[in-house]
Amino acid sequence: MISLDKIPDALGHLILAEDGVILSSGGELENSEDVANVVYNLLSITDKLGSDDGVFKKISVVFKESSYVICLSNKKIYILKKKFLCPALENEEENSVSIKNSVNT
Repeated sequence: MISLDKIPDALGHLILAEDGVILSSGGELENSEDVANVVYNLLSITDKLGSDDGVFKKISVVFKESSYVICLSNKKIYILKKKFLCPALENEEENSVSIKNSVNT
């Protein structure tokens, strides 16, 4: 398995158990219980918004200079904070949130 710290533009990562307990962390997200709690709560909300099978592949939360990519795999929650600089967002004053609900077909 590739180390999450070796992903290009990665600023930090968290790996959570299904119950939200931090299993591993690094970079800017080292021991970041606040981010872990926010993501865990976000996932509980997406369960209510989900499709018929209730499964999503990835959630991206995008800010002006960084983004959080959240994935579920092997009963673990993977959170990666990455550098993000998009010319379309440079002129926006507010941050945006993008939730993608991808279903396996």
